[in-house]
Amino acid sequence: MRHLLLTIRYRGTRYHGYQVQKNALSVAQVVQDAVEAVFGERLPIKGCSRTDAGVHANRFALTLRTQRGIPCGAVVRAMNVHLPEDIAVLDCREVPEQFHPRYSCTGKRYLYRIWNAPVRNPFLADLALHWPYPLDAAALDAAAQGFLGTHDFSAFCSAGGSVEDHVRTIYRASVTREGDLVTFSVTGNGFLYNMVRIMAGTLLQAAREQLGAAQIAAIVAGKDRSRAGVTAPAHGLCLDQVFYGGMEGTPDGTVDRS
Repeated sequence: MRHLLLTIRYRGTRYHGYQVQKNALSVAQVVQDAVEAVFGERLPIKGCSRTDAGVHANRFALTLRTQRGIPCGAVVRAMNVHLPEDIAVLDCREVPEQFHPRYSCTGKRYLYRIWNAPVRNPFLADLALHWPYPLDAAALDAAAQGFLGTHDFSAFCSAGGSVEDHVRTIYRASVTREGDLVTFSVTGNGFLYNMVRIMAGTLLQAAREQLGAAQIAAIVAGKDRSRAGVTAPAHGLCLDQVFYGGMEGTPDGTVDRS
């Protein structure tokens, strides 16, 4: 039995999240349809995360088990023949039996994109939040350092989250600008339900109220959801990278290098 790790990229606009839904189209359903077409049976797949409706992924990891001997390169080509244009398989490789795309993960990096201009950009309508008010990316970058460290992030978790332990570690957080596109990047060992979207909403609140890193850190320490910002819209969010430390062939600990 072979255990295959697939790295996929998808535009989440028309999907009701990654996880299979009873009455809505999901990324997992479409991927399973392609798996069935390629392998001749509807094999179970396991994903590294559950992205919400409208959220995108640059590198998303999933696994499947098969007895078929199709070479990994051929799996990539065949899967992409059967997938729609908004989902693509980037990589396929064999992994050890005990590997799990979620539980073997040592960290993730998310991006939240903001189109910061008076006029919206139709080409980024479903990929970035339009924010017409001035944003000082350098000031927001400094404020974002208040997220760093190991903390109880209860203030950054929406109601409905299924985990009881809200302690997470944020390794890196930054805000950069390229023209009118402002990007919040955050890397951590794990994230709570809507955590990155609430972080992004809190940074927008910081822009309005001129909050710095100390005030952000105080919101984190307070563990009070009402003190943090709104949950920013889903379409600005992208799961950018999933990290697996120690995987052979990936010295930087990533699923895919490109």
